[in-house]
Amino acid sequence: MRVTVLGSGTSHGVPAIGCDCSVCHSSDPRDKRTRPSIWIELEGEAPSPFASAVRSILVDTSTDLRTQAIDRDMRRVDAILFTHSHADHVFGLDDVRRYNQMQRTSIPCYADEETAGNLRRMFSYVFDPPQQVGGGIPQLVLFRIAGPFTLGGVEIVPVPLCHGRLPVLGFRIGTFAYLTDCNRIPDESWPLLDGTRTLILDALRHRPHSTHFSVGEAVEVVERLGAERAYFTHVCHDLAHAATNAQLPAGVELAYDGLRLEIP
Repeated sequence: MRVTVLGSGTSHGVPAIGCDCSVCHSSDPRDKRTRPSIWIELEGEAPSPFASAVRSILVDTSTDLRTQAIDRDMRRVDAILFTHSHADHVFGLDDVRRYNQMQRTSIPCYADEETAGNLRRMFSYVFDPPQQVGGGIPQLVLFRIAGPFTLGGVEIVPVPLCHGRLPVLGFRIGTFAYLTDCNRIPDESWPLLDGTRTLILDALRHRPHSTHFSVGEAVEVVERLGAERAYFTHVCHDLAHAATNAQLPAGVELAYDGLRLEIP
């Protein structure tokens, strides 16, 4: 399995509008951060353009989806997982219609009950479309996540998390876990993460925040899980990539847009 970090930044992105800080003006390409999302490619032969096998899974449709897809040459999306319905995680949904056009099929989407309801409301033109032909409307089928399920022959384990007071989902696949936009892991969710070897985890900045892990808090999570390697995401412009990595423990570093991980 391959995991590509499409976006590693906050809801503002980095550089932030109108900011003159050193990170926003950095020449290091790893300090350019689009809104958070990952792309999962499962093992096996790539299906034909019109096949139904699930090999390419998108987690969240970030505001920057079109640019991310072009930059990473992402030519297929067989399924979409949603962590929650905040704007930076869903406002690229309309760009999915290009995959409908290329693949000539609808795309299944998976979300918890609250997120599914919000998506239906926010994108009513998609899920309750007007009675007209054409118009370039994404063709999506929305499924409610009620527990572990299978896509492409692999088990997807939803991991309940806390984003401040908002319940959100992370996802566990084999030895890999993706936990973005969170500042607490409930007691009942820790067992779902046992055996995680590769982790992508929220770490906004050094200072505490009411809805996101700080770098120090994220390091504590990595240590508790005993993950072999961890990458911090949803990173704001407080953290310069190279300087921050120099301060992190062995096996822990900041994620960056375009990072590709091979997961055994």
